[in-house]
Amino acid sequence: MRCSKSCPRPAPLLVFSLAFLAGCATQTPPSVPPALPPPPAIAAPAPSLPFFSQTGMASFYGAAHNGKATADGSAFDLTAFTAAHPTLAFGTVVRVTNLSNGRMVKVEINDRGPRAKGRIVDLSLAAARALGMEKNGVARVRLEAFRADQSMEN
Repeated sequence: MRCSKSCPRPAPLLVFSLAFLAGCATQTPPSVPPALPPPPAIAAPAPSLPFFSQTGMASFYGAAHNGKATADGSAFDLTAFTAAHPTLAFGTVVRVTNLSNGRMVKVEINDRGPRAKGRIVDLSLAAARALGMEKNGVARVRLEAFRADQSMEN
């Protein structure tokens, strides 16, 4: 069926729509901002430095002292990782490294000593075994105390 003069003509509407859409299609996309430079490299935190360090000879005390009172009032336990030092505060945690084999343990200072001349620390039997010094009885060691190793109570 043909439209009479009263029917709207689709051609002008179609032409307008196509022109409109063509205008949208030719728009340039929004510009992409340039890539941001990478953030500056953050250096890994420097390893903390010990607040105490000492190098010298260590010895250990064993079964003969087990159960006896230590200077801080606790009973000596040869299976605990503890040590005697002449000046460090009781409760200080110290890393003890055997310089001949590189083994390291952490011990808590709970006694005064050592009594033997030329020694810097007396270790419990458990600590001495872990360091591989039980057979010789003595070893050259490095003591280091770090803030990160100390409990909130110390």
